Amino acid sequence: MFASDRLALAVRYTELLATEGVTRGLIGPREAARLWERHVLNSAVLSEAIPHGATVCDIGTGAGLPGLVVAIARPDISMILVEPLLRRTTFLDEVVAELGLGHVQVVRGRAEDVHGKATYDVVTSRAVAPLERLLGWSMPLVAPTGALVAMKGQSVRDEIVAAGAALETWRCAPPEVLGLGRDVVDPQTIVVRVSWADPTQIGWPLARRPEKARRRQDRRPVRGKAN
Repeated sequence: MFASDRLALAVRYTELLATEGVTRGLIGPREAARLWERHVLNSAVLSEAIPHGATVCDIGTGAGLPGLVVAIARPDISMILVEPLLRRTTFLDEVVAELGLGHVQVVRGRAEDVHGKATYDVVTSRAVAPLERLLGWSMPLVAPTGALVAMKGQSVRDEIVAAGAALETWRCAPPEVLGLGRDVVDPQTIVVRVSWADPTQIGWPLARRPEKARRRQDRRPVRGKAN
């Protein structure tokens, strides 16, 4: 999963997670011993769902899972890590500087804070929110021909059913469930991939509502003032 010239970077990142990450409360002490198998490799296989040269935005990245791991494995992509907590972004900035990851940018903020500023080929996340809520945070960042690619668990299909109305509102294509990392991780990493149904008519409800409200107001009859 990591090329020979990237493996040392991945190992160093894992070491920093197991030390500084635990000290700063970014990773639980019990997770330190199983970071490589349970978190790093599990995140790295997400690369299988990301096209060559893609622009990627990882929302709620935390300590860099999965975004920073994917960026270590894939120097061909451009990665934006979005995280609201200062202690996490401070750690991420330090790791990016130490590992020399010039293709990675750390942004402190919530996903909503970067809406309208840029769109990306892939918007990733890991254990951030149920799909129904995740759509509202991720889809405004998805380019017309891009996709949301979120790491999920065994209940992913239940989440898709629960998000049925939201998927329709956002004008999304039917979600795809993918198993990644065959022969690399066991069990495989499960992701849900959501793209736009029609790239020429992307749906952004938050952007459309004010326009609809104005149209409704314009259709109201003009009432004369009483004398």
